[in-house]
Amino acid sequence: MPAKKRTRSYDPVKIRAAVSAQFGHVRQAVGALSPDQLELPTRLDGWTVRDLVAHLTLTVAAVGRALERPEPPKAGIALLDYPSVTAPFAEAVADGTRQLAAATPDLDALCARTEEDLTRRLADADGSRVVDIRAGGMTLTDFLVTRALELVVHTDDLNAAVPGPDIPYDKQALAATTRLLADALAAKAPGGATEVRIPPYAVVQCVEGPRHTRGTPPNVVETDPLTWIRLATGRLTWSDAREAALVSASGERADLSGLLPLMA
Repeated sequence: MPAKKRTRSYDPVKIRAAVSAQFGHVRQAVGALSPDQLELPTRLDGWTVRDLVAHLTLTVAAVGRALERPEPPKAGIALLDYPSVTAPFAEAVADGTRQLAAATPDLDALCARTEEDLTRRLADADGSRVVDIRAGGMTLTDFLVTRALELVVHTDDLNAAVPGPDIPYDKQALAATTRLLADALAAKAPGGATEVRIPPYAVVQCVEGPRHTRGTPPNVVETDPLTWIRLATGRLTWSDAREAALVSASGERADLSGLLPLMA
């Protein structure tokens, strides 16, 4: 069902810069990968690092493809709907990713072409324009927020797969990803009984029950942005995060295990 909770607004200029910056970090890292590193497995079942890099170029190239299509009459997909509408397209995405990876020996050149195309496409694009994506119509700015999410999530997958220095996270991209997934939780479990804190980027109220109005809330969950993103996307289970002390949770309504992941 479409999310009914009002969606947070995002600055079009900042989110464009965030997507460009995060893909720039990925491109720089890809240029330093050895052939052996490109064949390493990732935590995505059956995907190598090569596959994952190819997928990230498709993620960014989707902006250009969406802008090429005729503009839909309205935006039928709200930003908070995105985590719940991607699953039906997973198989097609995986097939396209593997085909591109197999057909493209020079991933560095592919990343360079993708980055140049993104810059050109966004130069004069109107953020309020409705674009046609796989699941329906969405404003360009909202679609770019989803691109930031995909880039951050899969940058984390790359960092988990390849030994050595981590690929950096653009702060705006990390913030947008954290906020989108936090808001998606609040939309999935509306209420005010539990406060979820993900400093420094997000605080949301969720879960049915007595609403807190002042002082310290009786039900509080707190974690860091990357742990939250891993929980929300199924990279990390609630029980493992609690056991590793990556999440603090107090109160009888502070167990989020039944609400996670939000997307996979």
